[in-house]
Amino acid sequence: MPRLTRLGTALPLLALLLAGPAWGEDALRFDLTVGQHQNLFLRDGPVSAHLVAGAGRIVVAFPAGNAGIGLWTDAKAAITAGPLSPLTIPDAGGRPLHGIKTTLEIATQTLNIRQTILSSIRTLRDYQHSSTRQPLVETAPTIDGTTVRWQRDRLDGAPGLMLALTLLNGTATANPDGTVTLTTSDPALRLNLTAASGETPLTPIALSDLLTDKAAPDAKARQVLDFLSYREKLMAGSWAYNTYFGRDTLMSLRLLMPVLKPAAIEAGLGAVLERLSPTGDVAHEEDVGEFAVLRHRLEQGSSSADPIFDYKMVDDDLMLAPILADYLGRIPAREAQLFLARRTPSGDAYGTLLARNLSFVLSRTAAFAANPLASNLIPLPAGHKVGDWRDSQEGLAGGRYSYSVNAVLAPAALNAIARLHKSGLIYPYTRDLSHAEPMERVWADKAPALFAVTIPATQAQAAATRFATELGIQTAPLPQGPLHFDALALDDTGTPLPVMHSDTGFALLFLTPDAATLDRAIAPLLHRLPAGLMTDAGMVVANAAWAPASIRAEFGPGYYHGAVIWSWQQALMAGGLERQLARADLPTATRTRLQSAQRALWQAIRAVPADQRTSELWSWAYGDGRFTYRPFGQGGGDQTESNAAQLWSTVYLAVKPPAL
Repeated sequence: MPRLTRLGTALPLLALLLAGPAWGEDALRFDLTVGQHQNLFLRDGPVSAHLVAGAGRIVVAFPAGNAGIGLWTDAKAAITAGPLSPLTIPDAGGRPLHGIKTTLEIATQTLNIRQTILSSIRTLRDYQHSSTRQPLVETAPTIDGTTVRWQRDRLDGAPGLMLALTLLNGTATANPDGTVTLTTSDPALRLNLTAASGETPLTPIALSDLLTDKAAPDAKARQVLDFLSYREKLMAGSWAYNTYFGRDTLMSLRLLMPVLKPAAIEAGLGAVLERLSPTGDVAHEEDVGEFAVLRHRLEQGSSSADPIFDYKMVDDDLMLAPILADYLGRIPAREAQLFLARRTPSGDAYGTLLARNLSFVLSRTAAFAANPLASNLIPLPAGHKVGDWRDSQEGLAGGRYSYSVNAVLAPAALNAIARLHKSGLIYPYTRDLSHAEPMERVWADKAPALFAVTIPATQAQAAATRFATELGIQTAPLPQGPLHFDALALDDTGTPLPVMHSDTGFALLFLTPDAATLDRAIAPLLHRLPAGLMTDAGMVVANAAWAPASIRAEFGPGYYHGAVIWSWQQALMAGGLERQLARADLPTATRTRLQSAQRALWQAIRAVPADQRTSELWSWAYGDGRFTYRPFGQGGGDQTESNAAQLWSTVYLAVKPPAL
């Protein structure tokens, strides 16, 4: 039977005809609680939505078009949302809007709604992070009895967004400043919320086409991966990154590849290939939906909705070849040939697009291969402070040459090009690849050494103790002798910036380091912060104890890429350790240290509940000599907010603990 939906007043007949069954057999619905934030997810027919309810804010994110609705209040009262129900309703022009309905209870008698935004998630992010408002998408509320409604078309006239709040036990008042006040005489406000978007629905990858029976039986991770996976692209994370991100797609594919089915792998790889620049540069992010319209209008005066791609990142350009080569090497040659022969809507073969990227990589790596000086490494783009996954303004400590890009991904990409050349799979599209192998040898031999840091023992211990005081934690002893680790980056002059980091996990996953390099890479896993990277809440991604004060100040537990724990970085390191332990050419002492590092890492991973590991990152609190889990972005002083559902945090479906 069709579902009858009440939205303030009775819906017209079209709404009833469009409404589908309340509980579809293939519906995906689940919830995640992260700190104070309740996260409800629903995918049912044309509806795909994520509602976040937390103190003082409600967000509804729609993967289609990266659209979203945000509502901010003056009060920090607790908000509790009921189950989500799907609905499809018409806009004023009779065009379908797909969305959700739920009930809310807000623990206050008076609530002032100070800001409501119906637009792109990118617009909501800008407001959330910096209170930046976009006048072109401002939407005034209308009040009809006990229902407050915000509704608007997209800037180009396409179907837009609608939000309606119907009070069940109170009144709504419009204020002269455009805000709305809700009041009740009961202990808490109760209301129905309806939110819907007119963006064209995406095509989910069926669960039967997503994972093999080798995947871990982690229900929440499976649900998150399912929610973020579509034939058109894999989403980076929700709520804030509900669209394509090249690096996130590629690293997730690499770590999940042992348990993903071909349909999922090829959807992700296809999305990357189809978004390459004409020169072969991998797209980092895309602006779609209304944010694309907004940018076209502001920058060109047009109302085009054509996607706009961001190509400023460097690391993703070097990830495509190793990850695609790994996939092609896993499947029969005929299937690999068919994949490369597949054509985009514009008529380009995937093999032709791949060849562009390989040519791009060879061009970017040529200077250092010819003359291995620091000045010939691959720098961040001119005028930018970002270029790899540490893409906050402080993430690379002001460095110009990233460790992950130059010490790992460049030689890994060249190695993959050499493998593709030897396989013959790329011959129909390009043959000029024979020089990749000697170039790889130069990069592998010369680049990592430029990042080596050595600090005398007394100086190293004093710096660690100083950083412990700054962080408010106990100090930890360093190993005897000078301290050795790889720098996070080099500055403009080629000088290493002495920030210890977790990006050595890339080397373990993509390269075959010698024993001395392995020992240096895993040493931080054997020591507790501030002497290393380990805490009781996980492995932090950076330790700036030995850096100048200006850098240390931006690498604490409130910084996005500071002394915080990223779920996928732990998985990267775990996968890398497993790969190195599979080698048969390592000395016994190195193997023993690898096993010790593996035990320490998995002990820390297991210390955090599995249902929290699907989030983007978390921080820690310290007391009684222990680090404890703290959600990132829900306390004062944190730089931004962590997503509850992150694509590359689902990789524990493939990265599994060893029998320790």
